[in-house]
Amino acid sequence: MAADYSSKSIKTLDPVTHIRMRPGMYVGEPGTGAMYHDCVYILLKEVIDNAVDEFVMGCGRKVDVNVNYDTGESSVRDYGRGIPLDKVVDCVSRMNTGAKFDTENFQFSAGMNGVGTKAVNALSEFFEIRSYRDGRFSEAYFEAGRLKSKRTGKSDEPNGTFVRYKPDMKVLKRFKMREEHVVRRMRMYSYVNAGLEISLNGVSIVSRNGLSDLIADEVQFEKLYAPFHVKTKNLEIIFTHTNRFGEEYHSFVNGQYTTDGGTHLTAFKEALTKALNEYDSKKKFDGDDIRDGLIGAVAVKLMNPVFEGQTKIKLVMNDIKAELAQEMKKEISSALHRSPSETERLIAKIEETSKIRGQLNTIKKQARERSQAVSVRVPQLKDCKNHLKLSRVDKKTGKAEGEDTMIFLTEGRSAGGTLNNARDALRQAVFFLKGKPLNTCGLSKEVLYRNEEFFNLIKTLDIEDSLENLRYGRIIFATDADVDGLHIRMLLTTFFMRFYRQLITDGRVFILETPLFRVRNRKEQHYCFTEAERVAAIEKCGRGCEITRFKGLGELDAKEFSDFIGEDMRLTPVTCSDDVDVEKTIKFYMGSNTPERKDYIMESLVCDASDF
Repeated sequence: MAADYSSKSIKTLDPVTHIRMRPGMYVGEPGTGAMYHDCVYILLKEVIDNAVDEFVMGCGRKVDVNVNYDTGESSVRDYGRGIPLDKVVDCVSRMNTGAKFDTENFQFSAGMNGVGTKAVNALSEFFEIRSYRDGRFSEAYFEAGRLKSKRTGKSDEPNGTFVRYKPDMKVLKRFKMREEHVVRRMRMYSYVNAGLEISLNGVSIVSRNGLSDLIADEVQFEKLYAPFHVKTKNLEIIFTHTNRFGEEYHSFVNGQYTTDGGTHLTAFKEALTKALNEYDSKKKFDGDDIRDGLIGAVAVKLMNPVFEGQTKIKLVMNDIKAELAQEMKKEISSALHRSPSETERLIAKIEETSKIRGQLNTIKKQARERSQAVSVRVPQLKDCKNHLKLSRVDKKTGKAEGEDTMIFLTEGRSAGGTLNNARDALRQAVFFLKGKPLNTCGLSKEVLYRNEEFFNLIKTLDIEDSLENLRYGRIIFATDADVDGLHIRMLLTTFFMRFYRQLITDGRVFILETPLFRVRNRKEQHYCFTEAERVAAIEKCGRGCEITRFKGLGELDAKEFSDFIGEDMRLTPVTCSDDVDVEKTIKFYMGSNTPERKDYIMESLVCDASDF
């Protein structure tokens, strides 16, 4: 029976209450701090954006940032103009209030809606702001978005703004910030704002050469030719090729790191293809061949940019794409003609890729024919009804249709059978591995199509031609908590890192955490994922309780397992730090250098005397 719907059902919420009730609308998913776009990082970004805007306007060349990674308490001090003293409270608590609605004071700002710091304030246990201007200051202190005190006075501090806040765990999930995610954000700010010095917990982060430093740090010694670099008043592009698989981009709008790309990135891809095909009219290169192994960065400055959602990770301005692509093509064409020897190296790389792709197509055809001869469907797959459709985006949530879908990659029929019986068939699929998959370290891509298991996995995920066709929102390794299970995780990680790294950087690959222990007595039982949880559970159940150690997923029945793959499912994301040479790391841990690894293990081994 429907609930009574009357005028009493209609509610009007003040902004602070609405933000605290629906934080996802303003700062994205709460998360645990494991993912780059979890809201604890967006809160920090919203405050730093204002400091960077001051630098862009030529006011202040340094920003001091301090972060407590355990609690999330953070402070940001810039040395810009400082907020006008009589508007300090309004600027951080009154919605749609700010100086960025025109182009006079902030010509190329990413923040245009007057929402950012208000959301930070509302979602903070406490929020403190202080503005210094010409020998005076004005400060305000808030708790849960509500003003508690304010004062003004004289000050000897240099002009600028200071903000300190602590995310409120009453409205956000329990989290722990990851240092590598914060460092990555600071580095991206420095790359796109050459000369800006960011002091993060006392450590200076600065780039003198901007995007050139970004590409140099990313490719290190892997570049096949000197990067092409073009720069105008409102546009900067730099790119080169490596022997990596796939393509990798870093895109920015008004100093904002747009991790999901958007109009400017699409325009760059189109412009590069046209410029290269016009450079040599006798040859026609395919866009996929041009972009394989490409790594590039694109930065644009726009008046009144339009983003998809408040988190500003994707530019959506299709009305300017054609004009932007034309301007980019012109600049890229000039760069190609200025460096003919480097251009020849670029073309040689594309021709080699085209040749390899032709060979791969033959192998793919043979693999498809072999697969069809066995079965029309993938025999190792128990599919779900719904699937990810990246091309269909909900305008309200900003999420693609089917983002909640997932596929579990599990070892053998035992664990897979439990998963299959426990899963939600609408959105959870299971792919059965036939034991340990192939170690792909050092192997070429054609080997994947000769290997039946990996070919079936690629076919299942539908990533053979493009990652845009990915059929599941999350790819989850579900292996036993033993040595063999950990080895399978490493083999799968090696496969994705080498050939489909973008899926990892996009935050789509995870490891399923399953309980290691069950502690119970006659009245209650607890599933424990860590040793600390086991100890706590024993204290609750008392002496004489039964303790079960789970080794494999097959030891859990379907009813039990359904609790561990539901809403409270524990997932650990597979990530790769910017500071790690990924290829070198893969070769060290998964290559043929067994003696070197053995020496490393022996030198790094730590033994507890209590174990003997």
